[in-house]
Amino acid sequence: MASESTYNRRERPAKPALTRDGIVATAVTVMRAEGVERVTMRRLAKELDTGAASLYVYVKDTEELHAAVLDELLAEVHLDGAGDWRERLWAVLGSYRSVLFAHPSLARVALVTRLSGPHYLSLVEAVLALLDEGGMAPGQAAWAVDVLLLTATATAVEHGTRREKPGAAREHEVMVESVATASPDTHPHIAALATDLVSGSGPTRARWAFDALLNGALATPRAEPEETR
Repeated sequence: MASESTYNRRERPAKPALTRDGIVATAVTVMRAEGVERVTMRRLAKELDTGAASLYVYVKDTEELHAAVLDELLAEVHLDGAGDWRERLWAVLGSYRSVLFAHPSLARVALVTRLSGPHYLSLVEAVLALLDEGGMAPGQAAWAVDVLLLTATATAVEHGTRREKPGAAREHEVMVESVATASPDTHPHIAALATDLVSGSGPTRARWAFDALLNGALATPRAEPEETR
């Protein structure tokens, strides 16, 4: 005669089959609710009602998992817009920064991880297409896209992290005071530029940095790359 536990097992609905897409989707849900720090193999295994070892069939490690989560978020980056090629490029990079700014921990992943997911590749393709439209030589564009995205990533990491840091406002005040009171005898250049060093809003300075990088890339011939192995 079958036991009650046997009937319970038979009546229990079958678990959905594990897939990489399903694991990443669950990781995104956990990240949005609890933060990227909680996106671990153990946490996902509990959410998916499976063993952590089963997840490694689909995802190599937590670093790869976080990179996959970040790539899913990059689907939110707006890759089109209005205006000439320069304004559209500024808008694309601004949208990218905004996505990272909303998730500083994942922004740090972008800073130290070689991303290769489909949404990241779409972002790179969009930037390269705009640089081509602007007349940048292909070789220069191939290197400029790296510099532009790296700068946007670093900006998002800096400002996103500072937003979460207790005492960040006071830290900024101390820095401004230190610059303003620098001695002309020991730091003559800082003293001479004290006002300018801390002038300008964040968006204004970010746009200047973008134009400076872009103009430099347009005007600077690229060295021939060394043979890669």
